Amino acid sequence: MTLDGKHALVTGGGTGIGLAIARALAGEGATVTITGRRQEVLDQVATDSITGMAMDVRDEEGVVKGIASAVEARGPIQICVANAGIAVGKTLQKTDMTFWRDIMATNLDGAFLTIRESLRSMLETDWGRVISVASIAGLRGTPGAGAYAASKHGLIGLTRSYSEEFLGSSYTFNALCPGYVDTPIVERNITSISQRAGLSQDDALKVMTDQNRHKRLILPEEVAAAALWLVRPGSQSINGQCIEIAGGQT
Repeated sequence: MTLDGKHALVTGGGTGIGLAIARALAGEGATVTITGRRQEVLDQVATDSITGMAMDVRDEEGVVKGIASAVEARGPIQICVANAGIAVGKTLQKTDMTFWRDIMATNLDGAFLTIRESLRSMLETDWGRVISVASIAGLRGTPGAGAYAASKHGLIGLTRSYSEEFLGSSYTFNALCPGYVDTPIVERNITSISQRAGLSQDDALKVMTDQNRHKRLILPEEVAAAALWLVRPGSQSINGQCIEIAGGQT
């Protein structure tokens, strides 16, 4: 077990990519705290090595208290996976400030708060890994989803900046940039595309799979495998990188 004795925090860990990463980390021996807004969802996937803790990443006070309590219960956080996010699209004309702020509060503010508070205990140890779950939308323009793409561009900038801030230390900061992944979020987006564009479910799915270079949805476990690589021994020189998981270069 390469992660024995390590405490990992995974936000948005009750479903999809977050849950796959949490399970992968636990499988390598880590003690994992997963967070989400609904305790009942977290309780359904909790195990002896995965503990669910309700926390809204948009709420600064809640993040401060929640992460402090996780550290008190399970020790310093040495692996931080800032995964919590929402993926909703609107055209420019339909994007009001309420929608814009909601996207930024979760995808960017939430990641910042998660990383900042995790580092408080991480820096008391001699090793740490921070992984931001961004998106290929953070590497290119995304028609009909400007707010989402902007939030992921911001997350990548945040991650790269921290990698420079801690350059030469035993702490690394990297971003995972998956394409469309087979998760509940994508399932909801398929329905939304189908309704907006008057397409069948199959045609709406094709719209999404065509964005991945290998023309299929990515499995959450594929993203989790990349996360594991970044925390295993031998990854110490991987820092400030944006790792695309989309079947090819965007």
